[in-house]
Order: sequence, then structure tokens, then C-alpha cells
Amino acid sequence: MSSPGAERDAALFTPRFFALFAFTFTVFISLFQLLPTAPYRILAIGGSTAAAGLFLGGLTYASALSAPFTGSLVDRLGQRRVLIVTSLIIAGFSAMYSITTNHILMIVLVVIHGIFWSGLLTASGAYMAAILPERRRAEGLGYWGFASIAAIGIAPTFGFIVYHFGWFTLCMEMVGLNLLMAFIAWRLPELEPHAPPAKLSAPPVKRAELIEWNSLFLSVTMSLISFGYGALTSFSALFADALGVRPRSLFLITMALSMFAGRLLIGRAIDRIGHRRVLVPSLALSAAGLAATALSTGPVMLGVAGLLFGLGFGLMWPAFAALIIGQSGPARRGAAYGAMIAAFDTGIGTGSTVLGVVIQQFGYRPAFAAAAALAALSAPYFLLVERRQARPAAGEHHA
Repeated sequence: MSSPGAERDAALFTPRFFALFAFTFTVFISLFQLLPTAPYRILAIGGSTAAAGLFLGGLTYASALSAPFTGSLVDRLGQRRVLIVTSLIIAGFSAMYSITTNHILMIVLVVIHGIFWSGLLTASGAYMAAILPERRRAEGLGYWGFASIAAIGIAPTFGFIVYHFGWFTLCMEMVGLNLLMAFIAWRLPELEPHAPPAKLSAPPVKRAELIEWNSLFLSVTMSLISFGYGALTSFSALFADALGVRPRSLFLITMALSMFAGRLLIGRAIDRIGHRRVLVPSLALSAAGLAATALSTGPVMLGVAGLLFGLGFGLMWPAFAALIIGQSGPARRGAAYGAMIAAFDTGIGTGSTVLGVVIQQFGYRPAFAAAAALAALSAPYFLLVERRQARPAAGEHHA
């Protein structure tokens, strides 16, 4: 006879959980080979540092602008179907990057890529939220996040190794990974829809219902942190080069290790402690990590910066995602998750684009210092907006 604790774990770690975990790991292994190497490719084909920033900026702006709408579409079409289609389409974009020799065309392609990327993110988030026990949602989202954390820790170094054999080789490897994503998604069981499937006879969605506005306004909190995250993703390797630090992916590696450790040690208790009580200190830690990055002069300080930012960011994401998803009903999980992705990706795109220009004009330190100052506003903003909305999140029983 199994113990209650074992039964709870079995309810959390299901075959569907592990299948989506494998899907997400493959997604981020592919993405985090592309993002750190794309700036080098753009520079190699005649682009500037600012243009390199526009690559990530284009991806995330397109994702941000489309996510609230693709989230509602996911609710109607079904998560599994969207995951399969977007994986196949992203494989096509990886193939197109391999033969592109014009940096402007690369940026145009990545903008279209970003629309399908938002569909993939919202579908995977909504699927995972649907299969997790409600009272362990933050814990489950945190464990699921290990897939992206592990990928972030492995992919940049592996991507630079593959890039050594050529950009075409790297892109073809990503095509293979994208096709693997489609296969894993095809093997996922379809969930029972909470909204009517998209048919000619289905009632149209009201314009006001396309976006979860409360979730969107509250999610600006995430954009204040992801502004700096976008710059770190695009330029931490180049900053390491400027400092003479090896490996050049040191920041991303230490960030991933810290995220993993934080979720492993604290993540299980997020639902018990309360999403808000974990979120606010996590926002402060993320800001501290950005400030430490701006002050870095060598590998020790840069590694410490990665640890601080990773710990804060690693706990912030599941706490905030559980809070937002808990506020929406089952039929609106995709829309709520899409609103969060929209704000998060807006921050990434703005940070990558704006700070790319700042780095080109003034250097790395002023850029990361500006990101730290903006991140310091995240906790006060969250507390202010959350108080104004004055709407306790459904499922937040232990705040």
C-alpha cells in the first residue's frame, strides 16, 4: 500500500509530465544554441552589435504582440495540435536561417518565427497547467522548469562547439531537434477542451475576451526583470569576451546552476509559503544579480552575478506563473499564460534591442546598470498593481 506522499508524487510526475518535460528540454536546447550564436553570425555577415540585438528583439517582440491572441487560439484549437504545428514550422525557419547571408533578412525571418514561438510557449504552458494538481501547481511548474534550466546550462556551450563547424551545420542540427519536438508533441495525449473547438459554427470570440487584461497588467512585473534578461541572453557571452573570461558562457552556466538549486531546495515549498511571499524577494534578487553584472571585472564577480540572478529568476517564474494561472479559469489558461508571455517577451525584446544600442554607444556596464535600475522597480510595481486589483488568485490558499 503506497503512502499518501507517494500518491501525491505519482499524481504530479505522470507520463504526460515527463513527455512535456522532454519536449520543453528539446525546445530550449534548440533555442539556446541559436540565441547566443546568432549575434556572431550577424556580425560575420556584416551586421552591427545593434543589429545583433534586433535578432532577439524581433523574436520576442513578435512573440509578445501575438501571445495574447495565440493564447486564446490555443484554448480553442487545443494545445497538442498547436504544439505539433508550431514545431514543424519552427523547423522550417531553422532551415531558412542556414542559407541566409543577409542580416536584415535574418531579422525579418525571426519576426515571423516569433509569432509561432508564442503559440508554442502558450500551448506548452497551458498543457502543463492542465495536468498539474492545483494545490501543487507552482511546485510542478518549478520542476517542469528544470527542462529549460538544464537546456540553458548545456545548450550555449554545445552551440558554440557546433558553430565551430559552421553556421549551416548548427542550423541543420536545430532542424533535427525541431522535428524531434514535433514527434514528442504528436505522442502527447489530447486534453479535454474547455472551450468549443474552432468550427465554422462556433460562436466568435468577443474582442474583450481575447486578452486577460488583469493578468497582462500584473505581468508587467515580469517585463521589468526580463528587460535585463534579454540583454544577458544576447550579450553575456560578448561581455565575457570583453573581460577575457572563459568559458564565455560562464554567466549562463552559473545562472542555470543557481536556478536549478533554488527550485530544488525551495521550489517544493512555494505553494505552502505562498506565491506572493516567494515572488517579492525573488524580484529583489534578480535586480541584485543585474547590478552585480554591471560591476563585474572578472570570472568570480561574473559568476556571482549569474548565481544571484539565477536564484531570483528561478523562483520568480513558477511563483508568478502559478499566481497568474490560478486567477484564470480552466478555459482561459492559454489566454492568461499568453498575457504573461506577452509582457515577459516585451521586456526581453526591449532589453535586447535598446541595450544593444546602449552597449554600442556607451559599453556594457552602463547597459547592465540601467537594466538593474529598471528591475529594482519590479517589486514596488507588483505590490501596487496587485493591491489595486484586489482580487485574490484562485488556488492561492497560503499567501
